[in-house]
Amino acid sequence: MGRRWVHLVLGGALLMPFFLLTSVVVPLFADGANPFLDVGWQFVAFGGALPLAALAALLFPLLRPLEVAAVRSLCGVPAERLAEGPAVSWAARRRTALWFVAHLLAGGIVSGMTLSAPPAAVVLLLLPFADPLRHTALPDAFHGVLGPLAGLALLALVAGTAWGAGALLGRAAPVLLGPTPADRLAAAERRAAELASRNRLARELHDAVGHALSAVTLQAGAARRVLDTDPEFARRALAAIEETTRDAVAELDTVLGLLREEDGSDPAAPAPTLDGLEALLDRTRAAGVPVEATVEGPCAGLAPVISREAYRIVQEGLSNALRHAGPVPVRLHLGVREGELLIRVENPVAGAVAGVAGGPAARPGGGRGLRGIAERARLLGGAASAAERDGVWRLTARLPLTGTGTGTGTGTGTEEW
Repeated sequence: MGRRWVHLVLGGALLMPFFLLTSVVVPLFADGANPFLDVGWQFVAFGGALPLAALAALLFPLLRPLEVAAVRSLCGVPAERLAEGPAVSWAARRRTALWFVAHLLAGGIVSGMTLSAPPAAVVLLLLPFADPLRHTALPDAFHGVLGPLAGLALLALVAGTAWGAGALLGRAAPVLLGPTPADRLAAAERRAAELASRNRLARELHDAVGHALSAVTLQAGAARRVLDTDPEFARRALAAIEETTRDAVAELDTVLGLLREEDGSDPAAPAPTLDGLEALLDRTRAAGVPVEATVEGPCAGLAPVISREAYRIVQEGLSNALRHAGPVPVRLHLGVREGELLIRVENPVAGAVAGVAGGPAARPGGGRGLRGIAERARLLGGAASAAERDGVWRLTARLPLTGTGTGTGTGTGTEEW
């Protein structure tokens, strides 16, 4: 009750500049009008101030967050039911203007009653007991018990009006200051953008760090097995581990650069593209995986976004072979055909790849790599599929060379060349 009364008095204070402006303007158009002395003209000035307040709310979008802050603090309305930020759309501005007029109208009435009613109530309460007050122009009936009763009733009227106006404003606040459909759509778009950014970072970390860790695991295991019998091979494996981890640190710096891009800073290093494909294949071969690569068509002149995503898809395909099949031969095909970049990674599997019926159990928390490949392809308007056929695990992705959009995602079949 007390906070809502303060909120109403605040509305009366906000009304005063508009009221004074109207009080100055009215005499310019009405001869003999004096809103400062004539009560009737004061009501005229009061009514004329409300359209000016509505116009101010329409022209100044920042008025909404100020009113929202006052309602949240003084009226006890939960923050989640109120809009955030300025009123950008005209629908939001109209709602804000309607609320502002209601606030100032109720605040002006309650503030006027608060200023005038308590002194009159005190006079009525003291009328039977204070002899100097008996000479007032009030009827004789008020000199008895009726005077104090009238004073109490006047105070109750002020309190009741303040409570009722505060309750009405509290109910109207979520409707008039709540998010409009445009605000909800903008919030949903911001949330979608945040999730897309998180997914992007997760994909980059998974592909960049996951490939390096898979290669290092195989290299370290091979070095451990032959450390006593073939020290030279162990030294080469350790050198390969050093090079792989160095490259992984560089790619991790690239991923961290994406975070700096979110903050408006420049990334530390460019993301790898198909120009670095040969180095990626060399690192994979150093892990003990023979890779046969076939490149058809002009893959060197691709758009940067296509080349970057294609590199990540190839990297994840090789990582899947390292993690799930071990040091088995891998065949990589890259080619440009009919306006698409076609990517296919094949490797034999002993039984089946993890997660496919008849194969070994999937790793806890695994399976994100294929989803990441599908997301990369879909964001570029392409598609990706992965399946085992005749003891061969085949990963295929199609990336259109022109345009971007939402593709078909993943499929159960494979793209035949």
